[in-house]
Amino acid sequence: MQNLIKNRAVIEDSWRLIRSTEESYGSDEDVILPLEQYAAANLEPRAGQTAVWLAPDADLTTLALSLPTLALVAIDFPAFTDGRGYSLARLLRERFHYLGELRAIGDVQRDQLAYMAQVGFDAFVIRDDRSAQDALGGLDDFSEQYQVTALQPKPLFKRRTSL
Repeated sequence: MQNLIKNRAVIEDSWRLIRSTEESYGSDEDVILPLEQYAAANLEPRAGQTAVWLAPDADLTTLALSLPTLALVAIDFPAFTDGRGYSLARLLRERFHYLGELRAIGDVQRDQLAYMAQVGFDAFVIRDDRSAQDALGGLDDFSEQYQVTALQPKPLFKRRTSL
């Protein structure tokens, strides 16, 4: 079982993450493909659903037209210290108005979850050597955010004056 947190619950994952272009998959499987492989896969009819995962240096404009039809977009965090995925998530939610599932994959740990949720992630695949159940508490590590986020469109000073 994958360590998947979605909508604040640990759940079983029905999607299969395809990391390499050499990895094969069935036409009836729900798969998450690398961006490069995603365009080619859309040309073939499939019984299963097809989603895409993005590397931290991905160009979102190449995906813009497909976004309304995608049920899931995953963003890879190859290292805990690589924060480019946060920017991609925020752009997807705010500039491209993506409404589907936004999933964090890769080196995802409890300490990142509150921040990831604030930029628009709603699903998180926790590293295999960590417990998703333990990481779930990371979503509640902070009770307030000062700045504008995907979850909170008003800054704290405007929320406080409207009391």
